[in-house]
Amino acid sequence: MPELLHVTYAQTGKSSAPDALGMREMQARAYARRNAQYLLLKAPPASGKSRALMFLALDKVHHQGLDKAIIAVPEMSIGGSFSDTKLSKHGFFADWHIKPEYNLCTPGNEGKVDTLLQFLTDDSAHYLLCTHATLRFAWGRLSDVRQLDRTLIAIDEFHHTSAEEGNKLGAMLDDIMTHSTAHVIAMTGSYFRGDQVPILTPEAEARFTPVTYTYYEQLNGYRHLKSLGLGYHFYQGRYFDALKEVLDTHKKTIIHIPKSIRANPPATSMTRWTGYSTSLARWRAATPKPASSPSAPLTAGGSRWPTL
Repeated sequence: MPELLHVTYAQTGKSSAPDALGMREMQARAYARRNAQYLLLKAPPASGKSRALMFLALDKVHHQGLDKAIIAVPEMSIGGSFSDTKLSKHGFFADWHIKPEYNLCTPGNEGKVDTLLQFLTDDSAHYLLCTHATLRFAWGRLSDVRQLDRTLIAIDEFHHTSAEEGNKLGAMLDDIMTHSTAHVIAMTGSYFRGDQVPILTPEAEARFTPVTYTYYEQLNGYRHLKSLGLGYHFYQGRYFDALKEVLDTHKKTIIHIPKSIRANPPATSMTRWTGYSTSLARWRAATPKPASSPSAPLTAGGSRWPTL
């Protein structure tokens, strides 16, 4: 397979090594800007943005005079990233906890907007987790956006916002920043949109304090990643049948099968796995194994399958 890019990394371990407060390098960089009213955090997947937000939200409530923090994610499944976490175990001053009744990233759609509005008047509650949609609908029902004063609004996957007229998330953000004293934390791993519409106007973006952690910093800081090559392969017919032109089954290989977000996907992960394994097993059975190659695992029927 031709490679478009090949990068060798220093394997420093810095991106995953915690400091005295239990923060990774990216999280500590964001925490150093914790006093900013508007914070724009751009960092790769798996760099620890969710935990960075826990550190920031706790500091906003405990030390900066805010009463509440609302964390909004694009879909409920992402809400699992904000489950209860014992941060004090690693040196931080507090633990992360959301009361179960204010974790709105749970099955069912009844009353979630009402619960968010109730949260704003509940003096005993400080943290709430919901979807972008729940936050948008609740904003639309506010009698005065100043009800969000002394509140942190944290928007995960911020690239769902856009400056385009008609984008409800963008309109909500503009209203909050213009007419309230709320703090805003915007987080994304990809500060661009496929439709090329800007996420923020230049004027709005200028109000944010940026914190950037690059993909190179993240990958260079892994201890066990030696190099990364990116390539491509064109095929005709079924992609299952083209795998033999791409993979060397005598090498340890990981095949990632992403989960489909369609309500009725044409193939589940299990059916796609069956296609991969069947195609590769037929090919491997017909391919002589080099004498120096380690043995491949056996199936119940005795045929040799590649290690995936």
